[in-house]
Amino acid sequence: MRTFFVAAAMLCSLVLLTAGICAQDKKGDGKEVTLKGKITCNKCDLGKSKTCETVIVVKEGKDDVVYFFDAAAHKKNHGTICTEAKQGSVTGTVKDADKKKVITVSKVTFD
Repeated sequence: MRTFFVAAAMLCSLVLLTAGICAQDKKGDGKEVTLKGKITCNKCDLGKSKTCETVIVVKEGKDDVVYFFDAAAHKKNHGTICTEAKQGSVTGTVKDADKKKVITVSKVTFD
């Protein structure tokens, strides 16, 4: 009987650990990803904002998903894409902030 309880406790621990890892992967917290798509201005090109914001539009299935650059990456890259969108890739970590996806950029490559 004692062995049964130990085995059940270990199984429960394994299930909880696996669920925690899966939840972390879905959020993308701390895990660096590479996004490929159209790097553009949310105001000038997409018309979805009152101020200029650097974004990358990524095709996920049938939907276009917009990821906003963090403030430092916006300042560094916005002059390149404000008047003309460019295809490229962005590497960084993604988090949800203020009901939008924000990528903390470590690398930007234009095609």
